[in-house]
Amino acid sequence: MTQTYNNRGGAPVGFITELDSIEAASVIYLRLWYESPDAQAQIWKDFASGLGPDQGRKALKSFEDLCSLCARHGRRPLIRHSVQCKCLGADESCFANFIATAATGEREDAMLIATLLVRPDVAPLIASLAAEVGHAFMRMCLSAPRDITTHTHKIPKTLH
Repeated sequence: MTQTYNNRGGAPVGFITELDSIEAASVIYLRLWYESPDAQAQIWKDFASGLGPDQGRKALKSFEDLCSLCARHGRRPLIRHSVQCKCLGADESCFANFIATAATGEREDAMLIATLLVRPDVAPLIASLAAEVGHAFMRMCLSAPRDITTHTHKIPKTLH
């Protein structure tokens, strides 16, 4: 984890394997983005491979702008776990839910979630960027971590 658990944003709330493909990609790419320039280069490779160079570049720009605006105008810094960590932090969960909500066209809900991340005046802009990023993830046809590990059978979603 990049910061201590003293900040509630880093508190574990689940596991990456419990997320769908858009949510998992959101968390993994968020972690990679802040990891290093080499990790950012890996994001570019993934986007270009999954979307082609032109669409990959557009998706990367949207993701870069989204991360930049969250960092510059955030209510506080987003707490992230390490790239290899299997846990899902509270802030990461919020970020993943935000992108998935925006991608599925639930604009008002995405705007509401955006206000948890940034100042209210920046919320419309990041909601639009989140929709673009989420749509790119959809077009990349990503697999959820649980789908990769289970191959043939689905894990039912349960509420606790």
